[in-house]
Amino acid sequence: MGNDCMCGCGNEGMDLALLFGSNVFNDKVMRERLPKETYKALKETIEKNVPLKPEVAAVVANAMKDWAIERGATHYTHWFQPLTGTTAEKHDSFISPTEDGGVILEFSGRQLIQGEPDASSFPSGGLRVTFEARGYTAWDCTSPAFLKEDADGDVTLCIPTAFCSYKGEALDKKTPLLRSMDAVSKQAIRLLRAMGNTSSSRVISTVGPEQEYFLVDKEFYLERLDLITGGRTLFGAPAPKGQELEDQYFGAIKDRVASYMKDLDIELWKMGITAKTKHNEVAPAQFELAPVFATTNIAADHNQLVMETMQKVALRHDMVCLLHEKPYAGVNGSGKHNNWSLATNDGINLLEPGHTPEENAQFLVVLCALLKAVDTHADIMRATCAHSGNDHRLGANEAPPAIISCFLGDELADILAALAKGQKYCRKGSACQFLKIGVDSLPELPKDNTDRNRTSPFAFTG
Repeated sequence: MGNDCMCGCGNEGMDLALLFGSNVFNDKVMRERLPKETYKALKETIEKNVPLKPEVAAVVANAMKDWAIERGATHYTHWFQPLTGTTAEKHDSFISPTEDGGVILEFSGRQLIQGEPDASSFPSGGLRVTFEARGYTAWDCTSPAFLKEDADGDVTLCIPTAFCSYKGEALDKKTPLLRSMDAVSKQAIRLLRAMGNTSSSRVISTVGPEQEYFLVDKEFYLERLDLITGGRTLFGAPAPKGQELEDQYFGAIKDRVASYMKDLDIELWKMGITAKTKHNEVAPAQFELAPVFATTNIAADHNQLVMETMQKVALRHDMVCLLHEKPYAGVNGSGKHNNWSLATNDGINLLEPGHTPEENAQFLVVLCALLKAVDTHADIMRATCAHSGNDHRLGANEAPPAIISCFLGDELADILAALAKGQKYCRKGSACQFLKIGVDSLPELPKDNTDRNRTSPFAFTG
C-alpha cells in the first residue's frame, strides 16, 4: 500500500494506508484504546441507538483526550452546524488549575457529551429571543471525532455535535437530519418486516456528495469587491471563452492546480474523508472533487470539512476557492450531485435492482415508495433548494430545471408501466446487455440499466 515514489514530487515513502484517517478517532483507534466493555457499549449506542451511559462517556473522553494530546492537540471544540451556512466551534483547552499553581490536563465525560455555546447569537428562525441565550451542543457519537490542523501546525480535537435551544428546539442542520434518518429507518424496517426480512435491524441512508468549485488568483480576487462581499460577480465583461467551447472539461490539470489538489487530498485523507476523484469541470478555472459514499450524517459532516479545507488550502497556494453556486454569469455553475441510496445494516442496498429488477419485489416496492414520496412532497423538495444562489444555477450544464421530476430510464419505466397494467414484463434481449463499440481489440462493455440524466433533479442512475 505504500507509495515509494522516486520522482522527487515530495511523496517519497508516503504510506497512504497509514495516512488515511490518521487524524480520526475512528473504530480502529477506539478498539485499540478503549476497554472491551466500553467499546462494546459505545458500539451499541452507535449501531443500535442504545442510550449512552455516563460512565461509558467518561472512559471514552479520557481515551480521546490522551489520543489527541499525543498528536499535539491542546484544545477541544464542539463542532456544529448552525443555520449560518457554515460550521461553528468554541475552543477550550484541556488544562485545569491545581492548588500548587500548576495545571493538569482533563477532559470529562460531561465535557464530551454536552457544551454550552450562546444560542442567542445564532440564527433561529424566530424560535429564540435574545434574552433566552442558553443553547446546548450534544455529542453525535455516530460521527467520529477528528483533529484539525491549521497552517501553523496547531491541532484541535473536534467533536461533531448537534445544537439545540434551552427548550429543545433544533437550531442547526444536523438535528433535523438525524431525526429524519431515524424516521426513515423506522418506516423502512416496518416495510422490510412486512416483506419477510427478519434479519435487518436498521436502514441507513448513504450519500456521496460531489463538490464543484472555482479557483481564482488571490491577487485578482482582492481587486473585486463583489467577489469579496458576495462570493459572485455583480458586474463585468463576459468571460473571454464562451461556454460552448467547454474544452476545460476533463482537460489536463495544470501544475499549479495539481499541486493544490495534491495538498487538498492529503489534508482530507488525514481527516478520514475519502476524496476519490478530481478533474477539471466545464467552466474555465472550475474543478470538482468527488468522495466515496458514506452514511448521510457523516457525509454531511465531511462535505462541510471539504468546503472549509478547500478554502484554507487555496490560500496557502495564493488562490481563493469560490463555492458560490453561480459565481459568474454566462458560465457553468457549481453544484453538488448527491449520490443517495438506502442500505440495511447487514449490507443490503435497497435501491440495487439486480440483473432482473422485474423479479426483485423488495427493490420495486422501495422504488414505488420513493416515487410516491417525490410526487406527494415535490413542493417541500423544491423549497429545500429554493435559495438565491441555487436558483441562479438551475437549468444548464448538469443543473436540472427548477421542476421536480424523477427519471428512471427505459427499462425501469417499462417494468413499472407493465406492473401498473397488471401485465407481465417481457425483457428485451439478454439479462445483461453489452455495448459493442465496433473495434475488435476493445472489450464489450456491460451496459447499465439506466442512463445518467441531467434534466431531472431526482434521477435513478444505477
